[in-house]
Amino acid sequence: MELNPSASASEAAAIAAAIARFEAETAPAETAAGEAVGPWQRAALVEGVGAKGTVQKHLEGGSQWQS
Repeated sequence: MELNPSASASEAAAIAAAIARFEAETAPAETAAGEAVGPWQRAALVEGVGAKGTVQKHLEGGSQWQS
């Protein structure tokens, strides 16, 4: 078996196209301009979820963590 370390022009173009397609398909979705709150944070805000108070109580020796 013989290995050729260099690719032809058409092989190089195919590789470049495959990489560009992969990057386009796996890139993160673009957010709207000025959108500072992500979807997970928005959901937490809508549901009123917060950990600050719970963590503060735990650090002050208050209630124990519940699981």
